[in-house]
Amino acid sequence: MKKFYIAKSRRLRSTPYTSRIEKQGLTAYTIYNHMLLPASFGNLEKEYLHLKEHVQVWDVAAERQVQIKGKDATKLVQLMTCRNISKAKIGRCYYAPIIDEQGGMLNDPVLLKLEENKWWISLADSDISLYAKGIASGLSLQVEISEPDVNILAIQGPKSFKLMEKILGKKINELKFFGFNYYDFKGNKFLVARSGWSKQGGYEVYVKNRDAGKKLYDELFLAGKEFQVKPGCPNLIERIESALLSAGNDFDNGDNPYECGFDQYIDIDSNINYLGKKSLIEISKKGISRKLMGVLIDADKIEVTEEMPLYNVENLVGFLRSATYSPNLKKIVGIAMIKKEFWDKKTPFELKIGDKKSKGVLCDLPIV
Repeated sequence: MKKFYIAKSRRLRSTPYTSRIEKQGLTAYTIYNHMLLPASFGNLEKEYLHLKEHVQVWDVAAERQVQIKGKDATKLVQLMTCRNISKAKIGRCYYAPIIDEQGGMLNDPVLLKLEENKWWISLADSDISLYAKGIASGLSLQVEISEPDVNILAIQGPKSFKLMEKILGKKINELKFFGFNYYDFKGNKFLVARSGWSKQGGYEVYVKNRDAGKKLYDELFLAGKEFQVKPGCPNLIERIESALLSAGNDFDNGDNPYECGFDQYIDIDSNINYLGKKSLIEISKKGISRKLMGVLIDADKIEVTEEMPLYNVENLVGFLRSATYSPNLKKIVGIAMIKKEFWDKKTPFELKIGDKKSKGVLCDLPIV
């Protein structure tokens, strides 16, 4: 497929690290939360293999924060998510599906509880701040909603732990998964969470001071030479194999959290109140008629820019939503929304890739 340039503008915001990553061999951007998000450094498969063996530094400043603080902050956050956050603790991160009044998915952010009445919603790609402001205005809630100038650096890969220990000291090793704390680097404090959009392990650094963030970025590459550090970005192969769902790709507002496999993050039994709770109760009673599953396809090339139908003879099995070639499995791996009558993983299917029909089978998520 022919490639096209992205025309930069103030509307498509750069990040503090843009000039650095462009000098390091960036070859493609995508747009995420109205910002430039690095999408490739030239070879997806090489980047995948490197991520699984070494350590990468990602510019993921496009992962924006919606800051909600004030007397009714927790009430507002709870109204937006079907996850029960009544026992949330300061210093912890919480994966939390955000839904609308009909139970449709809007976003799947990570919540950070900074203080008793202060939260960050660390967003996937959508304008959740507008949703929050609408609810707050309609219910006259006592909150302040803003987007702080926070530009995340992600340090991902199995050697990320040694690299961060080298820079921030051994205390960083005490940080538990999905926990966060504050660490000093050359006189500046950084909020560091043990999290990230890969299953290879690592950290996300929530950078508030741009100049300090640039210094940290440079130091990561200086200190990381012995660990074979490279610039990177969220990797399509790794995230599909690991079933790290992508808002707008794998699910959208037409899907509910049960269909997306988020059952453990849905509370319909307690007395917490959130928009869409009545709808989710009804969905739970009726059961779902489709769900996200993995697929394995006997082909070596695919580009998914819209849903692709999957057929068993003349029967529609479901729709492929994300896919790419896996050098690990030597076939295409993907995520698809599958109709209930075909959930049996023995069901074969066909799909058309270009002018050719390819065969595939269903599988569980995560794929590997």
